[in-house]
Amino acid sequence: MSTNLFTAFVALLPSYPLQLATITAIEGEVAQLVLPGGGVLTARGAGAVGDQVFVRDGVIEGQAPDMPFVQVEI
Repeated sequence: MSTNLFTAFVALLPSYPLQLATITAIEGEVAQLVLPGGGVLTARGAGAVGDQVFVRDGVIEGQAPDMPFVQVEI
């Protein structure tokens, strides 16, 4: 077990989730994205307007496959 309290605290935090988003605008290396639930965020990375991409922690990780998206609320 770590004796550093900060390291132990950081280990308790969840990692950043991989999210699906659609690119709505691009300016330079920064893209504006919209999430399926309607949230808007910005991320660094490449892509074209209208592309569906995977994004994590403000970075576009790659293009998502073109598949239908189904959101289920519980």
